[in-house]
Amino acid sequence: MDPGFWDDNEEATKKLKKIGDLKKIIENIDALKKELNSYKEIVDLDDESLYDDVLKGIIELEDKINKLEMQTKLSGKNDKCNAILELHSGAGGTEACDWVSMLLRMYERWAEENDYSYEILDELPGEEAGIKRVSLLINGLNAYGYLKCERGVHRLVRLSPFDSANRRHTSFASVEVTPEIDDDIDIEIKETDLKIDVYRSSGAGGQGVNTTDSAVRITHIPTNTVVTCQNERSQLKNKELAMKVLKSKLYELEEEKRKKENDEKIDSQSDINFGSQIRSYIMHPYSMVKDHRTNYETSNVNKVLDGDINEFIEAYLRR
Repeated sequence: MDPGFWDDNEEATKKLKKIGDLKKIIENIDALKKELNSYKEIVDLDDESLYDDVLKGIIELEDKINKLEMQTKLSGKNDKCNAILELHSGAGGTEACDWVSMLLRMYERWAEENDYSYEILDELPGEEAGIKRVSLLINGLNAYGYLKCERGVHRLVRLSPFDSANRRHTSFASVEVTPEIDDDIDIEIKETDLKIDVYRSSGAGGQGVNTTDSAVRITHIPTNTVVTCQNERSQLKNKELAMKVLKSKLYELEEEKRKKENDEKIDSQSDINFGSQIRSYIMHPYSMVKDHRTNYETSNVNKVLDGDINEFIEAYLRR
């Protein structure tokens, strides 16, 4: 109701987003309370013909409450932020590039199933097939809080579709996860520390996006941090997006330094090869997906690759 609320449009928008996020949390709790009370009222009617429906409803309600409980474990400073995912192919050549495309599909399906929106920020196709590197932004409340546990090396074992002898191959891909931080976070970036290159977009992007030098690569020289963006037609917009991603990455680097100073371990791996994986996806000679940090596993590999990774996320958060 403040007459000057919209004087600063950007600040007002941020406040409205925060209000919307808090409203969503409260509305979820209120909805669960109402649902539980409705089942109590049905039980009070003492009509046995309704008991089966009530039991089914309570089981579904229990699942919703468990999901709400998981949100209470997202107490990190940046857990409520959007998430920037970067997938990189590792050891395995074309196999690894194909594995990156499979992981990208998995995270896209996960986002859709959990009501998150996403957009591809940058993509570098593999030389023969698949994707060598891709980054995407996943938008929504707690996106980073849920996906931060995906940071690390993911290992795939399967019969290769690229091998004429149909032999078993092992492929690796790394996943980096960074919170998208607000613009008001104080991170000093000197212009003299930046190397900015523009080039023609290499991926698919519709008419116009890959016919001009609109793609932008920014290198932060002191930390050797490189970000690229090519999803917009405008070079200026790509630069703005790339700077936002760079700011988020540098902020995350500072946070990691502080954690190390406090002797806290960071669940991240630097080598994209055998022995450094956080999770294995085995499709041959048996079916299993296993997280090596929590020991949670399932035999339904296809379900996981279709985006059903919530149980792995929950196991990590409960740990």
